[in-house]
Amino acid sequence: METSNSTAIAPDAKSSHAHHKHYLHNNSVSDQSHVHRHAILSFHSIIIIIVSVISVIVLVALLLLVLMLRRLKSSSEDSHGSSFKDNKSGSSSNNVPPAAPTTAYNYVRDKGVVQVFTYKELETATENFSEGNVIGNGGFGVVYKGVLSDGTVAAIKKLHRDGKQRERAFRMEVDLLSRLHSPQLVELLGYCADQNHRLLISEYMPNDWRTRLIIALDCAMALEFLHEHATPPVIHRDFKCSNVLLDQNFRAKVTDFGLAKMVSDKINGQISTRVLGTTGYLAPEYASTGKLTTKSDVYSYGVVLLELLTGRVPVDPNRPPGEHVLVSWALPRLTSREEAVEMVDPSLQGQYSKKDLIQIAAIAAVCVQPEAAYRPLMTDVVQSLIPVVKNNAAGAISFGSSRFQHQTPSPSH
Repeated sequence: METSNSTAIAPDAKSSHAHHKHYLHNNSVSDQSHVHRHAILSFHSIIIIIVSVISVIVLVALLLLVLMLRRLKSSSEDSHGSSFKDNKSGSSSNNVPPAAPTTAYNYVRDKGVVQVFTYKELETATENFSEGNVIGNGGFGVVYKGVLSDGTVAAIKKLHRDGKQRERAFRMEVDLLSRLHSPQLVELLGYCADQNHRLLISEYMPNDWRTRLIIALDCAMALEFLHEHATPPVIHRDFKCSNVLLDQNFRAKVTDFGLAKMVSDKINGQISTRVLGTTGYLAPEYASTGKLTTKSDVYSYGVVLLELLTGRVPVDPNRPPGEHVLVSWALPRLTSREEAVEMVDPSLQGQYSKKDLIQIAAIAAVCVQPEAAYRPLMTDVVQSLIPVVKNNAAGAISFGSSRFQHQTPSPSH
């Protein structure tokens, strides 16, 4: 019986042992699976951490890059702002490389190098800026007639001391006129940046208005050059009669580029800028919104053409009611032959062709249209004026856009 019991118990022991082994095996597999999952989770965590770190590094790098670019831009502006150094220091702008300040008149115009003058030299040239030598007065300064040390007669503009705006106007005019070459643009002879003084020296041109049609054509060709042949195009922004000079042959040249703007700065064909210029010459859309285009210059040109036609100034409070503003008074009359004749400058004493008068009146009328879209391009104005001038000019007069060459005002703009 004992043997039988012992024999009976053995299978149970084996079964229990096998069950224990199976339990241990399952437990081991479970542990391994847990370790494996833990390893996978750790790997994923590491990947997430690495990606996060890289993202942070990229963001920091981008921020640093933006800060560096801003700093470089600021440095560039500061450098440009201080490019016109004291004459005595001998420093100069890269854009307008000056000759050494001497009393010799030795600038090289074709290479864009202009003479640098000391304030003392210009005091001598203008007889200590004598009132008797004043030949013009503008928003940015007084223009004097002066005689340089070599006998050259020059127009010397002394800019008012009005801070940053004066400095911007000074830099712009030197930069543009040292690069732009056209028979219709006044020639820059040099400049003075001696201490706090800012002066511009250009060719002297007698302010005589004897032949109005030629003046009108020359002015139109000057603006055509700025708009169509300069690269990038330039908007004068302050075109008016006092910024037009005449040479000994009564050929007109445009001057005063202190407010000029590069069209390369434009967005959707317009430049948004501060409203600057002279009352009476400002295009309505520019005056009301600050949106500037080449058509703004066309409007100003139309006002100048009206001045040549009528002998009136753009705004004259001394005129009778309804005649204070030249454009408002003239525009309704320009399309009527009878009224156009009545509004002509009396000093012309009827010495003009009525046919040509009507043509000039029609050109002025389209130039001063309230809507910029209805104004012509300056190229169209030039082509309309050429036959009129040919019919009235005595002797050979050279004109036409073919002589223009593409000019680059400034690679820095």
